[in-house]
Amino acid sequence: MRALDAGTCYFLPEQPTDVLLVYLHGIVPPGASSPQKTTYQAIVASACGRAGVAALLPRGRKGLAPDGLADWWGWPTSTSTYKRFAPELVQQIVDSQRAFERATGVAFRRVYLAGSSSGAYFVATLAQKGDIRVDGYGAMSGGTPILAPRLASLTPRPVYIGYGLYDTVGKSARELGQLFGRANWPVRVAEHRVGHGAKEIYLDEAFGFWNEHVRADAARLGEGAGGTVSQTPAGLPGAAELQ
Repeated sequence: MRALDAGTCYFLPEQPTDVLLVYLHGIVPPGASSPQKTTYQAIVASACGRAGVAALLPRGRKGLAPDGLADWWGWPTSTSTYKRFAPELVQQIVDSQRAFERATGVAFRRVYLAGSSSGAYFVATLAQKGDIRVDGYGAMSGGTPILAPRLASLTPRPVYIGYGLYDTVGKSARELGQLFGRANWPVRVAEHRVGHGAKEIYLDEAFGFWNEHVRADAARLGEGAGGTVSQTPAGLPGAAELQ
């Protein structure tokens, strides 16, 4: 991982790509380095490397982690914190994508939004409310309150939901999948024999699921799989630690 700016890391695969994953971390402690940060970054880089996908990893906000972890970084997981912080966090994601596109010289043709734990809660809420424009969602190891949104009025996007058998979010994850299913959104809910947190299997399956819908849409419209992409990493900053 390299730093795009003080609050965003990025990953570029070996081959040029016009597909981008924006991945939202779970709660992470303060400081330039921590096991939590290193683990999820390694997982995202490994899975994106296999999929040939670029990745952006924006940082959340302090004060959004559970009680007792006030100086940790997290994402909105309640109605009140969502209302207060979601607009500026979404704008932060959009601005980071634009900066990344300027640096690489790539206008990403497809953008997916995924996250684990705290990040999954935020992703799932954004999907239910339609407050960000992306091509698919992934909520991994994180349930979310069911908001009774008007999903039927939104454009359906493929939603991947992954959770661990040894985690506590299984019930809410399944309920979230049922919600999207009732609204006729493409959804896949997968359980794995793992505990809490980011896992490569979730991203591997999510990329496969999202790609199924890309191929289906292309076949329906009689389109090809895509063209050639150029990329200019020289426009990006050098290796640095996210502070």
